Formats: sequence, C-alpha cells, structure tokens
Amino acid sequence: MKNIGITIASVLAFIPFSFAEELPGHFKGKPAPTLEVAIANLTESNAKLEALLEKETLEPKELVQIHEMSYTMENALKKLGEEQARLAALMEEVHRASESGDGKKVKDSGAAYLKGTAPLVR
Repeated sequence: MKNIGITIASVLAFIPFSFAEELPGHFKGKPAPTLEVAIANLTESNAKLEALLEKETLEPKELVQIHEMSYTMENALKKLGEEQARLAALMEEVHRASESGDGKKVKDSGAAYLKGTAPLVR
C-alpha cells in the first residue's frame, strides 16, 4: 500500500505545469497591493530564485518551488507596471504644467510623483 502512495506522488511530481494550472486550488502567489509590498515580495523571491539557480541541477521539488514563487513575482511585476504607468502620467502632468506656467499643478503632481517614486529611489 505504501508503494502505491509513493508511485502516485512520483507521477504527480511530473505532471506538466500546464495541466497543474487547470487544477482547482492552484497557486495564487502573494498579493502586491502596494509598490512597497511588490518591491519586498520581489526582493525576497529574487533572492530565493538566485540561490536555487546557483545549483548545478534543479530537482523536481525545486522546480515546483520556483513555479509557486513565479506567481508572487508576476503579481509584483504587474504592480510595478501599473505604478510605472501612473508615475509616468504624473510626470507628464508636471512637464506640461511647467510648460504652461501652472505652478499649482506642478506642485501637486510633483508631490504625488515624488511620493510614488520614493520606494524606488531609497
């Protein structure tokens, strides 16, 4: 009976990840609701990925670990992209307002831009 469990576990370990994505309860990864959280999640996951990639050979359990971490990393990168677009729009507001002499808009949009980029330039 023990051998059946080991055999099933061995087979499940080699199911292609594309099939795993169709299974209910698949990985979601850590959420990245803010830029700060996205950066923290990415920093942590990148360090783990770097350590695993230093190994000469990746074992199936390590591939599963990387697969699971990739969801967290994708969530973080998505948030970074969203924030980059928002910050670029704020900088465009600063640019245009400075051209037109709108000091209030420059101050407001500039302050929002600086606040948004603060986690990136620490």
